[in-house]
Amino acid sequence: MRTAGGRRAAPRIPGLLLLLHAAARLAAEQEVENLSGLSPSPEKDIFVVRENRTTCLMAEFAARFIVPYDVWASNYVDLITEQAEIPLPRGAEMRGKCGANESELEVSWLERAYTLRLLFLKEGHNTSRGPEAQWRLARTQFAYDTGERTYFKDAVSPGKHTASSHRLSAFVTPAGKSYECQAQQSITLLSSDHQKSVELLLSEVRVQPFDISADFVFSEEHKCPVDQREQLEETLPLILGLILGLVIVITLCVYHLHHKLTASQAQLPRDRSQYKHMG
Repeated sequence: MRTAGGRRAAPRIPGLLLLLHAAARLAAEQEVENLSGLSPSPEKDIFVVRENRTTCLMAEFAARFIVPYDVWASNYVDLITEQAEIPLPRGAEMRGKCGANESELEVSWLERAYTLRLLFLKEGHNTSRGPEAQWRLARTQFAYDTGERTYFKDAVSPGKHTASSHRLSAFVTPAGKSYECQAQQSITLLSSDHQKSVELLLSEVRVQPFDISADFVFSEEHKCPVDQREQLEETLPLILGLILGLVIVITLCVYHLHHKLTASQAQLPRDRSQYKHMG
């Protein structure tokens, strides 16, 4: 189409149509699902991020936060420190994104008064066997509001704060595997509230932020050292029992054979002069 001056006009595409198209494409490419209702444990949450109808991040864990905060003492002059224990509830809102080398999970609840963010990185490194890839939890951040009255009672100077990890390297796992740890783990976060330490307690953890080969299915697990030690402690008595039983059986067999040979030798006459009377 040409204008009155003879110049070609740029084709016009309605802005609303472009916006709707982009929104529909984004919705089709990424989905997030909170499947905590499927968990047999009332304290464990299950989160799934999918892109292009394929699962790209799965995480299930039980989490709670120990958060120190200041309140007035009974004399209303001194400050004392209380601790709020904040569990991660079922039905929390979630967001997530996946990448080739970086993935992120964000969970919030109570109208975003509390938000947990987990950042995962996949990296390559050289070993004696050659180059290998692994992934890890590289950053944890917890935003909270001491003005929220469910867990914070009479906080002094209530407001919003953020607690973050420092040089974190947790859940280190070979690429292509999921991380599993049933034992409780602790991650310390440094808060913007006068540098207080917030403790994140995690248990019943199973996470895989990269390289999921089957939809809604974790890959082979990589157990944490605590679980490996507990598994060894459980199986070691069984192994020792089997070895002891085998030693007893071998001892009995040797004793029986020795007794049989000794009995056979006892039946032969010891005086050689008696041989002429035999037969």
